[in-house]
Amino acid sequence: MSDALDDVGDDWAAAMAEQGGQITDAAPAPMRNFDADVAAAGLPAGSLDNILEIPVTLTVEIGSTKVAIRNLLQLNQGSVVELDRLAGEPLDVLVNGTLIAHGEVVVVNEKFGIRLTDVISAHERVRKLQ
Repeated sequence: MSDALDDVGDDWAAAMAEQGGQITDAAPAPMRNFDADVAAAGLPAGSLDNILEIPVTLTVEIGSTKVAIRNLLQLNQGSVVELDRLAGEPLDVLVNGTLIAHGEVVVVNEKFGIRLTDVISAHERVRKLQ
């Protein structure tokens, strides 16, 4: 086995010696000028305006549970499903499926909303992705 590795090493050494250890025909890859695209759109270079209008999905999760399909098919109006949260526990606020905050339900002008009580730091969100 060691002889085979030595042969591979010798092949690489021979190839490098043949080239003089230098790569002579390398050329930089063509790169598109994105700064020109930003300027043509009338936006200052490095501006966050490029991403501020991207829509994201904000979800408020009260709780969750696992049920068998048999039990799921038996649900009807008036059925009660037990969740994994206690009453009064903070709700999870997710953006595109990533937890960003905790909050509590509020009613404003007869519409439901959520008051954020604890926002997860950007550092903590990045740490959870690893």
